[in-house]
Amino acid sequence: MKKHFLRLFLAVALLSASLTSCEILTGILSDLSSVANLANCTYDLKNVSNVYIAGVNVKNACNGNITATDVVKLSAALLSKKVPLSMDVNVNVTNPTTQQASLTAMDWICEIDGTQFANGNSNKTYNITPNNTTAVPLSVNADIYSMFSKDGIESLKKFVNSFSNDGTSSKVAIKIKPSVNVAGTVVQSPKYITLEKKTGSTSNNNSGSGSTSTSTGVRTSTSVK
Repeated sequence: MKKHFLRLFLAVALLSASLTSCEILTGILSDLSSVANLANCTYDLKNVSNVYIAGVNVKNACNGNITATDVVKLSAALLSKKVPLSMDVNVNVTNPTTQQASLTAMDWICEIDGTQFANGNSNKTYNITPNNTTAVPLSVNADIYSMFSKDGIESLKKFVNSFSNDGTSSKVAIKIKPSVNVAGTVVQSPKYITLEKKTGSTSNNNSGSGSTSTSTGVRTSTSVK
């Protein structure tokens, strides 16, 4: 009788282990599927909002509408050797597949005329449903004094005027590196995806996936950091 119970116990234990292994394998395969689907996602700038430079609301000052009061604020910031910039960057992540994609983190770098001035990351998880687009917000805060200390107020005025009504600037580029969690391990894209506005450009080139047209003038390209 004891041998019978022992055999039954071992059989149940083996069955439980088998079921657990199957569940783990299913979970891993699901995560790997998310990785594959995320690789097919496309990225572009939805918009850039709440842009402030040394207290100047860029939306009001852009397109040559900079006022004397704005110039005073910018000049005072240069004299104090502190030119704070803050803006909210919203990145659209589009999943063109029929399977769900999961984004667990997004590292980012901001550049002015090719020079890095800020970096950070978003650690919130986003599930991008099939054939849908999800906006991922990135909050940028940095002191850009060093970028304009040499050329002074005129270069800073030109930078402010480079912003369009949609909050983007031909001088500012955003680089992103998305990550996913695979079976408890973070898998990060090996390349940064560069989102920048090119004057007169209407192409959106994403990570070697060919190109599609866009009406916003935002160009998306992939570069290795």
